Formats: sequence, C-alpha cells, structure tokens
Amino acid sequence: MLRCDTDRMPVLEPNPPNGQKKLLLVFGTMLLISVVIGVIATIASP
Repeated sequence: MLRCDTDRMPVLEPNPPNGQKKLLLVFGTMLLISVVIGVIATIASP
C-alpha cells in the first residue's frame, strides 16, 4: 500500500511514486490514442 501524507493525492507531483507514474502514463497513452483517432477521422471524413 502506498503511504499518503494527505487525504487527497495531488494530481501532478514533481516526482510521482512508481504507481502514480504508471497511472499517468496509462492516462496519457489513452489520451494520445484518442487524439490520433480524432485526427485520422477528421482527415478521412469527406
């Protein structure tokens, strides 16, 4: 279990712990994929 100093974890830390870094990477990847799909759909639409 990760030790947490405060009740609510800050969204972005300068040096996030390993678990949070992985979560941030997953969210970033999902966002990037969504943007890429949106761009492709915009180009492909007549």
